Amino acid sequence: MKPNIGIPEKDRDKINEGLRKLLADTTFLYLKTHNYHWNVTGPLFNTLHLMFMTQYTELWNALDLIAERIRSLGYPAPGSYKAFSSLTSLKEEDGVPKAEEMIQNLVDGHEAVIRTARNILPAAESGADEVTLDLLTQRLEIHEKTAWMLRSMLE
Repeated sequence: MKPNIGIPEKDRDKINEGLRKLLADTTFLYLKTHNYHWNVTGPLFNTLHLMFMTQYTELWNALDLIAERIRSLGYPAPGSYKAFSSLTSLKEEDGVPKAEEMIQNLVDGHEAVIRTARNILPAAESGADEVTLDLLTQRLEIHEKTAWMLRSMLE
């Protein structure tokens, strides 16, 4: 049954399309961050190991919020690696990069998620979808702050 929540179907369709991409990007960034947590080495091991754990935990919790918003709009949330692979803008990598490259890759990942989230804003505004706008605002704040903190480690 389609929801009757005051958001026109054409707007819900566009919002859903964007949220599916956001969910895929967040999933890929979560996996990358968790991988780096497991595999980081070097003089910054303890700092990065703990920082990555904080970051992947936050990303893990965000996945549920994004998927539940998709469901609230009346759509199934993607949940397979095949679906996520076809929707994400992030790149998978082979091997284990050095710590500094991990940091740069995570900066790139957070910035990609920021761009994905920003691309959803017009559809959410058009549909007067304040709930999605709030979710996006929160996600943008977290990803922008995380990207800034990671960039600061590279200076």
